Amino acid sequence: MAEYQYCRVERDGRLLIVTLNRPEVMNALHRPAHFELGEVFDGFAADPELWIAIVTGVGDKAFCAGNDLKYQAAGNPIGHPPSGFAGLTGRFDLVKPVIAAVNGVAMGGGFEIALACDLVIAAENAVFALPEPRVGLAALAGGLHRLPRMIPLKQATGMILTGRHVGAREGRRLGFVNEVVPEAQALAAARRWAGLILECSPMSIRASKETIYRSLDTPGGIAAALAAQRDYPAVAALAMSEDRIEGPKAFAEKRKPDWKGR
Repeated sequence: MAEYQYCRVERDGRLLIVTLNRPEVMNALHRPAHFELGEVFDGFAADPELWIAIVTGVGDKAFCAGNDLKYQAAGNPIGHPPSGFAGLTGRFDLVKPVIAAVNGVAMGGGFEIALACDLVIAAENAVFALPEPRVGLAALAGGLHRLPRMIPLKQATGMILTGRHVGAREGRRLGFVNEVVPEAQALAAARRWAGLILECSPMSIRASKETIYRSLDTPGGIAAALAAQRDYPAVAALAMSEDRIEGPKAFAEKRKPDWKGR
C-alpha cells in the first residue's frame, strides 16, 4: 500500500482499514488530510479486490474531533474534495460497505464521517456531537441531513440545536450506533462485523446497499421504489453476475460459496 501522511492504510485480504492519523489534534482533519483521504477512498472504490472498508482513528481517545479549527483560524486554506469531509461524506455512489469503528471522540465532522458509514461500532468511551453552532458554524457535511433520517426528528434537532454530547450507549438507544463494545475494542468488533459481511456475496451486498439508500428518497413509496430498483446499476450487475449462479449452486451442494465479486 502507498504511504500516507495523515492516515494509515492497511489491506487485509478483501478488507481495507483506514486509520485517521493526526493524534496531536485528536485526529481532526484539515484540507490536506481531506484530499489525501479522498485519494484513499477513490482507490478503495475502484479496486475490485477490495470489498469492504473500516475507518477508525489512531489511539483510544479520539475517532475524529472534526474540522481542525486551529488550522483554519491560522488563515490556512480550507475545503475538501467533491467526495466530502474525509473524502467520504459526499460519496453517494459508493456501493461497497464502510464501517466506522468509533474509538473515542466523534465531534462535528467526525460524527458526520460516522453517519456517512453504513455501520457504526462504538467503544464505551465514544462521544458524539454536532457542536458547530457553538463555534459559529453548521454541520454542513451531511450531519444536518443524515441524523434526522436516522433517529426521531425531535431527538435529532435536540442534538443539533444544542450541540450536546451523546455517549455510545445513548447513541445505541437512539439508533445511530449498531453495537457498543468495551474501550479499545471498536476496531476488533468492526472486523467481526466485516467478517460477517464478507461471508455474503459482494454483488448482493452492493445491490442491497444501493437499493436501501436510493429507495429512501424515491417518491411514491414502496411501490415506486420496487419499480425503480430494476434500473439500479448494482442490482443489474447482480442479475448478470457469477455470484448469482454460485450461491444457489453452493447451497444445493452443501458447501461454502466461492464468491467472485463479479
